[in-house]
Amino acid sequence: MLLKQGEKVAFGGVLAALSALLVLGAGLFPTMTYAMPAISGVLLIAAVIELGKRWAFFCYAAVAVLSLLLGTDKESALLFALLLGYYPILKSLLDPMRPRALQWACKLLIFNAAAVASYLLAVFVLGVPREAFSIGGVSWEWLLLLLGNAVFVVYDRAVSGLAVLYCQRLHPAVLRIFHK
Repeated sequence: MLLKQGEKVAFGGVLAALSALLVLGAGLFPTMTYAMPAISGVLLIAAVIELGKRWAFFCYAAVAVLSLLLGTDKESALLFALLLGYYPILKSLLDPMRPRALQWACKLLIFNAAAVASYLLAVFVLGVPREAFSIGGVSWEWLLLLLGNAVFVVYDRAVSGLAVLYCQRLHPAVLRIFHK
């Protein structure tokens, strides 16, 4: 879709504002620390489809900065900034990759690097005690990472499905709005 420059700015600004609102909302609903940045990142599917990868990256960067500066739930903001915010953009680059085994190896490598970086930042910068990742004195970091990989695979599939749904249902409506 060929949007004019002003339309791109407006559409990107609205997506960034909604996305930032969701990440910041994790501070209001502490049980949503992981869900809010995931949902927020999914909104950037629209930016990739309607604006292109470059503009989508600018939307991601704006949301990441706002979330880190204004958010009360820093874990949620870090999760968005280190993985869930840019993943829909990155996914659009990785999905055409063949063979699929290489595609998944890259995706899982990126997820694991982001998960380890999030853990290290949480412990050494944000001051989350390492005991928060243990139960009864037994460390569960590796089990959590393994479970995180399983959840990430589900998230990847969900992002694919939502992108298809967006293209089928919402993309025609966006076209009508901008090309009356």
